[in-house]
Amino acid sequence: MGKILESIQNTVIAGIILTIIIIAGQSGWFAEFGFDQAFYARYLHVLSGVMWIGLLWYFNFVQIPTMPSIPDELKPAIGKHIAPNALFWFRWGAMATLFTGLWLASANHYIVDALTLKSGTILIGMGMWMAIIMWFNVWFIIWPNQKIALGMVEADASAKPAAARKAMLFSRTNTLLSIPMLLCMVGQQNGMAF
Repeated sequence: MGKILESIQNTVIAGIILTIIIIAGQSGWFAEFGFDQAFYARYLHVLSGVMWIGLLWYFNFVQIPTMPSIPDELKPAIGKHIAPNALFWFRWGAMATLFTGLWLASANHYIVDALTLKSGTILIGMGMWMAIIMWFNVWFIIWPNQKIALGMVEADASAKPAAARKAMLFSRTNTLLSIPMLLCMVGQQNGMAF
C-alpha cells in the first residue's frame, strides 16, 4: 500500500482502477447497463471541477494571504516549486472542467438553450457563462501574468509586481464568480427555477 500512496501518480491510477471496478460491478461493463454518457460526463465534470475550484480557493484563501508572513528566504520555494505545480493542475483542471461541462450540456441536449439563456435553462446558462469567463481568465490573464511574476518567462524585474497584482485580481474575480456559479450549477440540477 505504501508504494501506491507514496506516489501521487500511483494514487491517482489506483483511484481510477477502483472507480472502474465499481462501474463494472454496478453495470456489468456497459454492455448490460448501457453507457450513460451524461452520467460519466457529469462525474468527470465534478471531479475536474473539484480540482479547479479547490486550487482556486487554495490560492485565494491560503497561499496569497500567507505569502506576506513567509520569511523572504523561504519564498523562493513557493515561487519555484509549489506555485508552478499548483498552477499546472489549476489551469488543466479549468480546461477539463470546461470541456466536460460542455460535453455534459451536449449529452443532455441543452447546450444551445443554456448558452443562449433560453427559458428553462437560464440558471445553468448563467453558470456556464460564469465558468467560461473564469476559464478565460485562467488561461489568458492569470497564467500569462503568473509566468511573469514567477520568473518563468523573460521580463523586466519591474514588470513582476504588476503582473502578480493582475493575476491576483483576476484570481479574486474568479473566486467571486465561483460562488454564484456553483449555485447555478447545483440549483439547475435540483430544480431551482429562474
